[in-house]
Amino acid sequence: MRAHPLRVHPARVRVLRGGNPGPGPVLCWLSRDQRAQDNWALLHAQDLALEAGVPLLAVFCLAPSFPNATARAYDFMLPGLAEAEADLAERGIPLCLLMGDPGEALPGLAREVRARLAVADFDPLRVKRQWRERACAALDIPVLEVDAHNVAPCLRVSDKQEYAARTIRPKIQRLLPEFLEEFPELAEHPHRLEVAPHPPDWKAARAFAAPDESVPLPPPEVGGARPGSRAGLARLAAFLDQGLDRYAEGRNDPNQEAQSGLSPWLHFGQVAPQRVALDVAGGAARGRAGDANAGAFLEELVVRRELSDNFCWHNPAYDSLEGAPDWAQRTLVKHARDSRQYVYSREQFRAAATHDALWNAAQREMLATGKMHGYLRMYWAKKILEWSESPARAVETALWLNDRYSLDGRDPNGCVGVLWSCAGLHDRPWGERPVYGTVRTMTAAGCARKFDVAAYVQRWKNPIFYQIG
Repeated sequence: MRAHPLRVHPARVRVLRGGNPGPGPVLCWLSRDQRAQDNWALLHAQDLALEAGVPLLAVFCLAPSFPNATARAYDFMLPGLAEAEADLAERGIPLCLLMGDPGEALPGLAREVRARLAVADFDPLRVKRQWRERACAALDIPVLEVDAHNVAPCLRVSDKQEYAARTIRPKIQRLLPEFLEEFPELAEHPHRLEVAPHPPDWKAARAFAAPDESVPLPPPEVGGARPGSRAGLARLAAFLDQGLDRYAEGRNDPNQEAQSGLSPWLHFGQVAPQRVALDVAGGAARGRAGDANAGAFLEELVVRRELSDNFCWHNPAYDSLEGAPDWAQRTLVKHARDSRQYVYSREQFRAAATHDALWNAAQREMLATGKMHGYLRMYWAKKILEWSESPARAVETALWLNDRYSLDGRDPNGCVGVLWSCAGLHDRPWGERPVYGTVRTMTAAGCARKFDVAAYVQRWKNPIFYQIG
């Protein structure tokens, strides 16, 4: 019998490397999941530290650069980490802030404190996997990985790239009774470090990041999101009270407030997707909203999000046209030389300088607020395909714009959303048309049948939004 019970489902945990445990603290390497509460990786690290009777040290490694991350991203992420630092300190768990290549910085810290072992969180994206691989190669202690982001652990759901939502949905649904469980509390940790190494200096961290300052974090008065777990949970509470009961019917209307708006906090791991799922699936919120609204929202939150992780984990070309299904690549090649009425440069797209008032309004919304309504993201990306010199350039442009300006950019959902829109990912062939081939199209007329396009365009007509770099 274990001296301390483990509270995390073993299917969430994977051994990345073995080794002999050291005499020092357990390290919990926070990366994708940047929060103190509702964090399976942190809970597992604490369980292992309690079992060994050693301190627990949370660690964040600030890389010298991250592709397409601007001031907008860092000024949302760093205050959220500062809030997590305070929450952890209340429980006797220091947060150590390292600045440098994570694949080198984490092993350096482990040697410095003679760490017992390290626990990392799961992330399917290439750069994060490379960091973990380099760290494991440089360490001689055990390294574990915990899926703290998905409700049903990605590696447990499927061992292959799933074709579509309809193929992954039953696999996830079978696992929800097992994994959609309430989080234990992160306890006050009884074993303390006398002096914690590398305490955070958030001003120095912001200076070290040196991001592109021409894309600032939008202020709340224009619809910008406030960083941190508390703000994210407040947004969740507001959605449960005022949006969930209209979600099924209103989610495709950007003039309504029927979507949750939670994606920035989910992307930075400041709020756990599982916390959102628990609050939506049970209790008074579901009673008020009804099964249809809760079910529609959980389909997007759980099935579609976890389908994105599945794709990025199993397909190394997840961020290029090469990651698209074969049928879509063939049809796009067939129509690559089709005449295009409009062809725009990346800079014209960035500046919302197309002929299409609806597309321009959607781009301005993202420039101004760091987000774009989910239904319009599909229209936005499909028109980039239609107005680009090639399908490959369209995918590159859409990802660049999304990653640079959207707070939830640089994410599996963004990669999958672009490839769904531009290259038929997780979709099927439709009627053949110029440029698109058999990839599904969207039109402004179709949007007008769903919502008041003129009202949306008027809302985002202010030319000040062009000034964002």
